[in-house]
Amino acid sequence: MTHILSVSVLNKPGVLTRIAGLFSRRNFNIESLNVGKTENPEISRMTIVVNGDEKTLEQVTKQLHKLINVLKITELDKNSIVERDLILIRVKCSRKQRSEIIQIADTFRAQIVDVAPDSLMIEATGTEDKLEALTELLRDFGIAEFVRTGTVALSRGQAQNQK
Repeated sequence: MTHILSVSVLNKPGVLTRIAGLFSRRNFNIESLNVGKTENPEISRMTIVVNGDEKTLEQVTKQLHKLINVLKITELDKNSIVERDLILIRVKCSRKQRSEIIQIADTFRAQIVDVAPDSLMIEATGTEDKLEALTELLRDFGIAEFVRTGTVALSRGQAQNQK
């Protein structure tokens, strides 16, 4: 089962290493990890996507709470969040293929961010499913390279206060 954890931590060196090490020691694979500052520059928010059963998730959550720089851990409900990933895709193309690729990008509300004689670079944001669908459509043209961020997510509605 997929779980999305929002972990608020003190913005200090070594915190990411300690948290990643905790997951590694417990043999718990991180599917996606994204870290960034929050509205308070002293606090960072980690969005961690993991697969595992409830027992394993409970064990890891308890271990995370023991780390001194961890302030708050929230499992986000997939039905009440806004989540996004970002992808940059370099697609091989001839001049004749450009308009078709641009139409596909427009359909997914993606942007062309770089044009080269033999390729286009596309930037898109959305859910994992949306980005995978875009990637599949562009595969026929030839994907030279791509990179994706991890998931970022926030609960819908009123802001969740830091504890």
